[in-house]
Amino acid sequence: MSLGGIHHRAARIAVVTGSRAEFGLLAPVMRAIRSHESLELLTVVAGAHYLMPAMTSREVESSFRVDASVPMQNAEGPSGRAADAVALGRGVSGFATTFGNLQPSAVVVLGDRIEAFAAASAASIAGTPVVHIHGGDRAEGIADEAMRHAITKLAHIHFAATASSALRIIRMGEPAERVHQVGSPAIDGLEHVEPMPDDGARELGDPRVVLLLHPAGLAPDAERATARRVCEAIVQHRQGRSGVLVLSPNHDPGRGIITEVFTMFTESNAWRQVDHLPRATFLSLLKRLSVTSPTTQGVLVGNSSAGLIEAAALRVPVVNVLECPDPNRSNLGSLLARAGAMTTDDVPASHPYGDGAASRRIADLLAGVDLADEKLIRKRNSY
Repeated sequence: MSLGGIHHRAARIAVVTGSRAEFGLLAPVMRAIRSHESLELLTVVAGAHYLMPAMTSREVESSFRVDASVPMQNAEGPSGRAADAVALGRGVSGFATTFGNLQPSAVVVLGDRIEAFAAASAASIAGTPVVHIHGGDRAEGIADEAMRHAITKLAHIHFAATASSALRIIRMGEPAERVHQVGSPAIDGLEHVEPMPDDGARELGDPRVVLLLHPAGLAPDAERATARRVCEAIVQHRQGRSGVLVLSPNHDPGRGIITEVFTMFTESNAWRQVDHLPRATFLSLLKRLSVTSPTTQGVLVGNSSAGLIEAAALRVPVVNVLECPDPNRSNLGSLLARAGAMTTDDVPASHPYGDGAASRRIADLLAGVDLADEKLIRKRNSY
């Protein structure tokens, strides 16, 4: 770009995506960066995107030019927390080399997974500004709380989804002027989502219940028991009817245990099980289950952040297993019955995650920051 004979080099913004879990949220941010005249998008694909059978790296490649890849997990080797630690180390090394080659002006990460932590560690230590989206949130999981807040302390610019998350970041000692409440990019574009048509729903078993349960960092027996109780409650709720769609959990320690339980119940109850739905397909299915579509209304069950953000915005009833004090079959069954009876009067019309313009705000704010300012990368608590 040239202004008055002075040539200004666009800031090179490297966006790191490591899994399907955050790519759906990052995609509108990436599009906003790509279309901004003062920014240049660099796409770095890593981690769980390269795991079979979903190989969700292909979904990224279909929408964006991939500038670098950083494999981390070894699909053929052992799994678990120790394996994640090894993958994390592999990721830090790979990101360090990648950022050395790409020379980004800033590195953008989202959330709390090991891919984001590895990228933030490599960039921050190397002196590249780190931009963190969805910091300050609370989340259950393997080590989600620790990694999310560790990324906050590595990051230099914070884009919080809610007022409470922004306040947590500031309370962690981050300067208030570097914390921006922008909303969640997960909300961006939801107003254009159309309900899944009947033929598309039939291919998925015409679901009225969608089960999306991720590992929660529990002991193996507890992880198995939770998955079993949730499935038993769904069987009780459906009373022999099908119409249940089971989505595979994220690639975290405990995935195999939950998948085994899912497979057992799927086979014995004629449920439909799929490893991955592209985000557009998933959102259209949620819209079909909304209380605004009473003839196809359903419920999302599990512990996914989609239940708190996207489903809430689309007005879909949700049974959040983590919010159930005693998640046994009876209690979960009662919650499913209540969710199934909800109407538009029972679902709040508003939510705390913004107005659908988070991505544009993020791009505009990035364009307005002097990312080369040495003061930016000098971390110092504000108290």
